[in-house]
Amino acid sequence: MTETSNNIPSVTVIGAGLAGCEAANLLASMGIKVRLCEMKPMKMTPAHHSDNFAELVCSNSLRAASTENAIGLLKEELRQLGSLIMEAADKAQVPAGGALAVDRNEFSEYITQKIRSNPGIEIIDGEITKIPEDGIVIVATGPLTSGALYEDIVKKTGDGGMHFFDAAAPIVSADSIDMNKAFRASRYGKGGDDYINCPMTKEEYIAFRNELVTAERADVKDFDKEIVFEGCMPIETMASRGEDTMRYGPLKPVGLIDPKTGREPYACLQLRQDDRESTMYNLVGFQTRLKWPEQKRVFGMIPGLENAEYMRYGVMHRNSYLNSPKCLTKHYSLRDYPNVFFAGQITGVEGYIESTASGFLAGYYAGLMALGMEEYFEPTADTAIGSMALYVSDPSIKHFTPMNANHGIMSPIAGRFKGKTGKKDKNRAIAERALEQIGQMRGFVETVRNR
Repeated sequence: MTETSNNIPSVTVIGAGLAGCEAANLLASMGIKVRLCEMKPMKMTPAHHSDNFAELVCSNSLRAASTENAIGLLKEELRQLGSLIMEAADKAQVPAGGALAVDRNEFSEYITQKIRSNPGIEIIDGEITKIPEDGIVIVATGPLTSGALYEDIVKKTGDGGMHFFDAAAPIVSADSIDMNKAFRASRYGKGGDDYINCPMTKEEYIAFRNELVTAERADVKDFDKEIVFEGCMPIETMASRGEDTMRYGPLKPVGLIDPKTGREPYACLQLRQDDRESTMYNLVGFQTRLKWPEQKRVFGMIPGLENAEYMRYGVMHRNSYLNSPKCLTKHYSLRDYPNVFFAGQITGVEGYIESTASGFLAGYYAGLMALGMEEYFEPTADTAIGSMALYVSDPSIKHFTPMNANHGIMSPIAGRFKGKTGKKDKNRAIAERALEQIGQMRGFVETVRNR
């Protein structure tokens, strides 16, 4: 048991992003004193713009809401376990069809207020350049971990790690979108008129693609030598892979009817609301490394965006993550240093909610260690949260790349599911099985909190 001078068990959390805040909040609820270290605003990374904790640096979407989807199931698991991040997301929700999207400023402000007002959490401002030698530590510094601390992590893990590039899509002002050319709708009519859609004819699409693949790109060091996570593929890279690649990706027209023609367009860009007041919209799937003037010129070829005002241009930045199967346990702790835990994207989980889930489990297991508890409830691969932990720590994986929550890494479910509703029935059964186990885990967590 790690104790403070008042004989209260303590844990140090480095990084106040989604994972770090989730871990800190859980630890405090378990009666553990938390030292939460955050370098912002004294030092900022290229991807950060706000002084608040839990800043969403890329999309404001937390992806699918339904529990028939693995990421939707992971959200519900976290809700039932008392997640601060999900509490904030539900309060800051903005319309997004079948997805959960948030007002990013309201979301981060809510979490920051909750963390700063928690008497069990001490905020330590400033950059941490080395993992503390003593005590229990959770490193949740994200994929842009600063140089000195990154080097210390490399020493401790004995591995240089791997790298990939992440990206953020542009955001435009709502009143600069030409609604005489664009229209409001959600794909297949789900969720109401939550998206603004910019339809393209074949001729417009071909002309746009031709300019996109030849547009001038920002110089991102070593980009062509590095691993690019497919979920953050730059739109210009996608365009270069084939004439129709974008039409099967972010420009797919399926499920969208242009009211001016009564037909599906040849291609269609969707823009998603980025704030509660509906003043800003982001270009869904348009991560890019084009130079800023080129973004305005080329994206201005899309009908409706000819005179778009950019609140934020798209950017790319380098991300780093551990070779987790080699160095992490299923508890997110280092194999060689069991008192050092990792959480968030640095572990190789990919996505806001996956990072949150890793923060919850790292906090959970670090808290149990601090309390000296040797008997505890452990989620299995029957759950989305357990399957992520088991995947990133699986030593049989030789070529590790970032992973989103998905049914493929969860335990297979018994039974035969046939017919038109077979897949949905199967996914519902997976969700029911998972949430039953999460209910048991919730009971155990409540027992620890109330001990």
